[in-house]
Amino acid sequence: MKAAIFHGPHHRLSIEEISIANPGPREVLIRTAAVGLCHSDLHFIDGLYGHEAPAVLGHEAAGVVEKVGSEVRGLEPGDHVITCLSVFCGHCGFCTTGRPFNCDHQHETRRRGDEAPRLSLGEREVQQFYDLSAFAEQMLVHEHAVVRIRKDMPLDRAALIGCAVTTGMGAVTNTARIEVGSTVAVIGCGGVGLSAINGAAIAGAGRIIAIDVQDGKLDLARSFGATDTLNATGCDPVEAVRDLTGGGVDYSFEALGLKRTSEQAYDMLRRSGVATIIGMLPEGEKLELDGVSLLYDKRIQGSNMGSNRFRVDMPRYVDFYLAGRLHLDRMISKRIRLDQINEGFDDLRSGLLARSVITFPG
Repeated sequence: MKAAIFHGPHHRLSIEEISIANPGPREVLIRTAAVGLCHSDLHFIDGLYGHEAPAVLGHEAAGVVEKVGSEVRGLEPGDHVITCLSVFCGHCGFCTTGRPFNCDHQHETRRRGDEAPRLSLGEREVQQFYDLSAFAEQMLVHEHAVVRIRKDMPLDRAALIGCAVTTGMGAVTNTARIEVGSTVAVIGCGGVGLSAINGAAIAGAGRIIAIDVQDGKLDLARSFGATDTLNATGCDPVEAVRDLTGGGVDYSFEALGLKRTSEQAYDMLRRSGVATIIGMLPEGEKLELDGVSLLYDKRIQGSNMGSNRFRVDMPRYVDFYLAGRLHLDRMISKRIRLDQINEGFDDLRSGLLARSVITFPG
């Protein structure tokens, strides 16, 4: 099959033919229908995070089941599915207490070292990325990395649910659990930030302030539910949010993964406010906070993939989309081919687009 191969940071991905194994007892072979280009992938391409090479990146995907292993239950060829990087063992302390997104036995869902690899390039193993490797015509994954969805859901839009929607919307509803009528600020209006805005609107936030440096993205944010927009190039976003709200917001969400904006997310809170950092800060990055402000019951927290229970959450998000409440059509800026993937990441670096999606024929 064709796949986009990662040969190391700061290199363009190369389209090559690689081999994919047959499913093991608890594995599922999926024909990839669509996969989104996410900043998480870009962090590895640009060297902000490390990963073994060669590898196939990509994790925001949907497709159609082609084969299932002998012990797989609840999935069969022809099923439409979304994959999720929050693959879970099902029996560790996190899984059994409702936090499968933090499973610490994920290694049990992978092939052992004495087994043939899932992906290979000649005699060499190709590393799997986030247990998925979606920048390829097919994916071979553990059954606990997959959820079946309705067949009337368009698969290019379903792919966005695999990361952007689950991460952004889940941060609002699962991690922060905002209250009806609360005030919310979202920093960064890419796919994840727009999903957080959409989620806040669905959850009944009274005021939603979108913050970005691109007017086009801010216009898009209004269509996702933002009540106010701020272009951070022309103002101090912390002071502007305080002015708009009379002291700060109840909840803030940072969707960029930057030190400065993470600190701003905390600083723009009112007393007892909660800042949730969704973006992936570079390894080793440290945040600086005014210690005295902690006396005002302000909190800062992270969010791992929207604190998801993806087998419950993702089918619900599909229902929201089909009911007209989740605005995935507006999130896709471009549809591209696999061989256009490097140009797609160039667009992502520019900051001008919400999401590009690779679609596969068939």
